[in-house]
Amino acid sequence: MESRFGEEELKEIENVNHHKKEELDLEEIKDQTEDVKRIPPWTNHITIRGLIASVAIGIIYSVIVMKLNLTTGLVPNLNVSAALLAFVFVRTWTKLLHKAGITATPFTRQENTVIQTCAVACYSIAVGGGFGSYLLGLNRRTYQQSGVDTPGNNPDSTKEPEIGWMIGFLFVTSFVGLLALVPLRKIMIIDYKLSYPSGTATAVLINGFHTPKGDKRAKKQVHGFTKFFSLSFLWAFFQWFYAGGEQCGFVQFPTFGLKAWKNSFYFDFSMTYIGAGMICSHLVNLSLLLGAVLSWGIMWPLITGLKGDWFPKTLPESSMKSLNGYKVFVSIALILGDGLYNFLRILYFTATNIHARAKKSNLKTDSDNQNQALDNRQRNEIFIKESIPMWMACVGYTVFSIISIIVIPLMFPKLKWYYVVVAYILAPSLSFCNAYGAGLTDMNMAYNYGKVALFVLAALSGKENGVVAGLVGCGLIKSIVSISSDLMHDFKTGHLTLTSPRSMLVSQAIGTAIGCVVAPLTFFLFYKAFDVGNPDGEYKAPYAIVYRNMAILGVEGFSALPQHCLQLCYGFFAFAIAANLLRDLSPKKIAKWIPLPMAMAVPFLVGAYFAIDMCVGSLVVFAWHKLNSKNADLMIPAVASGLICGDGLWILPSSILALANVRPPICMKFLAS
Repeated sequence: MESRFGEEELKEIENVNHHKKEELDLEEIKDQTEDVKRIPPWTNHITIRGLIASVAIGIIYSVIVMKLNLTTGLVPNLNVSAALLAFVFVRTWTKLLHKAGITATPFTRQENTVIQTCAVACYSIAVGGGFGSYLLGLNRRTYQQSGVDTPGNNPDSTKEPEIGWMIGFLFVTSFVGLLALVPLRKIMIIDYKLSYPSGTATAVLINGFHTPKGDKRAKKQVHGFTKFFSLSFLWAFFQWFYAGGEQCGFVQFPTFGLKAWKNSFYFDFSMTYIGAGMICSHLVNLSLLLGAVLSWGIMWPLITGLKGDWFPKTLPESSMKSLNGYKVFVSIALILGDGLYNFLRILYFTATNIHARAKKSNLKTDSDNQNQALDNRQRNEIFIKESIPMWMACVGYTVFSIISIIVIPLMFPKLKWYYVVVAYILAPSLSFCNAYGAGLTDMNMAYNYGKVALFVLAALSGKENGVVAGLVGCGLIKSIVSISSDLMHDFKTGHLTLTSPRSMLVSQAIGTAIGCVVAPLTFFLFYKAFDVGNPDGEYKAPYAIVYRNMAILGVEGFSALPQHCLQLCYGFFAFAIAANLLRDLSPKKIAKWIPLPMAMAVPFLVGAYFAIDMCVGSLVVFAWHKLNSKNADLMIPAVASGLICGDGLWILPSSILALANVRPPICMKFLAS
């Protein structure tokens, strides 16, 4: 989903660190003095070829994550994949120039870091911009799906997607978050020594590329990426010819029989989800499968059988007072239970950690050994030397906040200006809590802060304004909190790769600006070419209806629920809290088998097919590790990235063909004999 499974991916990151960092650290420490002397000025970290690479990677990944957002809402962490693609892009560039007899500037780890940061900032707007959730939840179709007669779901609480207002909204909300925590970067990275595991894993990968031994590894990864990228693209192209109608093609292949297919249990040959399954942990994928079996295998067939008892037979299945209502609200109960538990857990963890640090008289005394202390001192000197003036950050935050306070109420009159003022006053504190928690646990809780804002603003704004105010307020808080946390991850990567904070901030700003334009354009590519929001189609956009109904719940309370749904919601809310509590209190051997409620919630709405794809990805990883564990650690990120990017890139020509009304020539369909 748009929020990422940070806790479980942390285990994958630790895996990467365990195998790579031991080899790299000694080499890095030995060459550290030479590295410091060779570092170019921060302005040279940002290059023309780097910006071109960033834009290309940002566009490719924006298309990929937009597809994921609008189909299932589940987006794996692709930062390491972006770092690999940046290396592939520039190394290919320099080789071509070399063959042409042109001498290219050496490709440094600093330039690699800046490209990765800029590209991730670009596609992060597509991930978290609300295109599959709170912004799409404002459109007329989602309003109708939520029930035109539903109390609190007013006909004037809609705003159709348009490129103009979407770009404007993203610009005024995204740049505030960039400056919210800049004055605290030294405290977070150097004084508190927060680990930021995703940022550290990316730094380990980039540092590994730029060593003699790492160059050999990188060549293998590049070869693997290119091979599986080509295969994935060609497979997507081949599949297109057989999808010439509704429910046609390999994506509707009844792998387990027609009855299972009707309940969404089939393998749809999606390389994107197989690749995503290879990146996500086994626990995430098995939790998805468990959620699919529980919902589409047991609950929905049972509730459908109660038609005429629990809800009128005359109601269509898509009505919020019919089966669709149970799907949406039970999903919401799982998401809120999981979110509330982790929100309180991270707050508690953050508060106790800060309290413990406050008792220490000297925050800089703990170092593992002399080598590491020397290594850290040299990194710290570079990190502090290229400082970002505090006055610039404060003035920038104030200016962007004032612009946002003026523009957003004009864009959305139902969200009053004084709510926006309060949001920006509270934002730095919320951003600090989230960034500190992410530094400790790798869990970005921005969507949970957004959901809190959604319920509060929906309740305060009343029946007339509540839905719009809640959805827009959710996006406002989520954007600030998420982007400031992402920037701290980038600062950590920069600290470990000896990259200037100035170049990191500038590259993040450039990437964000590009993303604010690219993401809406990518969204409209899908919106115009495909049937986005159709609950029976491929692009269901499940979180649009989830977020709109959260806002309706905030306005109306439990009266919006269909019959007996409240009891089911209580049960699943309690299950989500109990599962998380049990995982935290159990020994590791038991905890690793306890499912993740947030992952279980996704197939409740979407279906079982993608969970099967992702479990196939898990099976590939499991088998590969059994056959050759060392090779698997090296090649899995590259192969998964190739599968995702190849399938994702085919979306561009297929969208153009759809817009031009060019249909596939064959319909491959399976019917009962």
